[in-house]
Amino acid sequence: MLLRLLRVQLRPYGKEITLVVLFQFVQTLATLYLPTLNADIIDDGVVKGDTAYIMRVGLVMLGVTLVQVVCSVVAVYYGARTSMALGRDLRAAIFHRVQDFSVQEVNKFGAPSLITRTTNDVQQIQLLVLMTFTMMVAAPIMCVGGIVLALNQDVTLSSLLLVALPVMIVIVALVVARMRPLFRTMQERIDRINQVLREQITGIRVIRAFVRDTHEHERFGVANDELTDVSLRVGRLMALMFPTVMLVVNLSSVAVVWFGGHRIAGGDMEVGALTAVISYLMQILMSVMMAMFMFMMIPRAEVCAERIEEVLDTEPTVRPPAAPVTPERHLGELELRSVDFRYPGAEEPVLSGVSFTARPGRTTAIIGSTGSGKTTLLNLIPRLFDASAGEVLVDGVDVRELDPAALSRAVGLVPQTPYLFSGTVASNLRYGRPDATDEELWRALEVAQARDFVEAMPCGLEEPISQGGTNVSGGQRQRLAIARTLVHRPEIYLFDDSFSALDYATDARLRAALTEEITDATLVIVAQRVSTIRDADRILVLDDGRLVGTGTHAELMDDCPTYREIVLSQLTEQEAA
Repeated sequence: MLLRLLRVQLRPYGKEITLVVLFQFVQTLATLYLPTLNADIIDDGVVKGDTAYIMRVGLVMLGVTLVQVVCSVVAVYYGARTSMALGRDLRAAIFHRVQDFSVQEVNKFGAPSLITRTTNDVQQIQLLVLMTFTMMVAAPIMCVGGIVLALNQDVTLSSLLLVALPVMIVIVALVVARMRPLFRTMQERIDRINQVLREQITGIRVIRAFVRDTHEHERFGVANDELTDVSLRVGRLMALMFPTVMLVVNLSSVAVVWFGGHRIAGGDMEVGALTAVISYLMQILMSVMMAMFMFMMIPRAEVCAERIEEVLDTEPTVRPPAAPVTPERHLGELELRSVDFRYPGAEEPVLSGVSFTARPGRTTAIIGSTGSGKTTLLNLIPRLFDASAGEVLVDGVDVRELDPAALSRAVGLVPQTPYLFSGTVASNLRYGRPDATDEELWRALEVAQARDFVEAMPCGLEEPISQGGTNVSGGQRQRLAIARTLVHRPEIYLFDDSFSALDYATDARLRAALTEEITDATLVIVAQRVSTIRDADRILVLDDGRLVGTGTHAELMDDCPTYREIVLSQLTEQEAA
């Protein structure tokens, strides 16, 4: 999975990768050449007392060192650029894929997990690629080159590598095998701690209202301890591994000096050759240590790659049409034909056989008990979900075939829980139409009964809005969301219980202003209050996902027991009449 991801994502950077490999190759050869030059200085310069030879070879060593430094800097530069570009591309790919997800896919992964995959998981792969370009590329070249040059100095003494290398490889294999499942658990527990923290920050008012601070402290403590536990287990493996590896390296050095000293005493080896063999042994073992360090990172990067690929390979259930259709007329006529909807894995459908038509210039209201499918029905129109059966038509075109841009222009939804973005009042109102003038913004605020409190703000339209609109009240947030949709000026307005946070007087004024402002558009209102929808041109009554009544308020009071029951639960018989 990791190799597939890197092969696809690194394909555009072939030129940069070639430069990294080339410069790493040159700098590694320069590093390997230095011990040989050092051995020559000792054997042919120091031992023989030839100062001129020492100076001459010393200058060559300086030149080789300069080449090594320059090549290393260039290789690291291009490696860092490529790894950072990879991280940027992966984050963009995940972001664009998530933007295509329907609510169903977002709920499947969960917001905390998607955030972790976009940030922490991408960072792990980015770090692996950076370390590969700066360390791993040079490691095999140094290992093979070191073995060849060590054999060139003394074959007998170099045979010690036959013991040291297998021991280090076994250590690496055992550690990597133990680390891979731990890294998967670590990423899952990072998801968990993000989820708990996100819930506690978002629900801080509820926590304090119910005095659940201690409980939430304990819940976060459990998630924190679980992550700490797996991190400590990984840390213990690393703490065990490095001393073990260094023990192998140091024992190898002692063995080389021991056996090399005997060979020098017997006249079978020069002192310079011994120093060169020791240097090459260190380089070979250090290259193995670098590879081992990389192999420690690979298991975690593999887990992260699987999680990223899981997001990238998930096909949205709401797909854009292959051949988008643009409606010939833009009237805002809405029609549902025998619409069914069932959530994945659900035994019963949420909606079943729903059919109705909403026409421009008329108000269609939808009412029903909690869980009757009102919000789900409304979400089918802008394609937040796709119907399991039947058709949803806007101006005679099925929304599944309609051009997404045309659908977005035609439909404006004010959701049940309005959301404001961090910015200003003006930036939020212009979200659907960036070119709207200040006069249009004030007009929309006036219709939404929000002008008074926006004018009272110190900065007016430029008043800062925090993320989620948490610095304004629930009623103000609802009215700003309604004003945002009015600025957008769609042909079909969908209000999903969007007046629930308003008092009755404000609700009445807002509906009266909407009726005057929206004269040629289709208006669909979902509400729990009977007073909000009783004056609608047509009222639809939902019960357990089925349409059990349609008509005006007076007609339904006579003909629909479900509607009558809802009305009398809120109003007296005289008020209802």
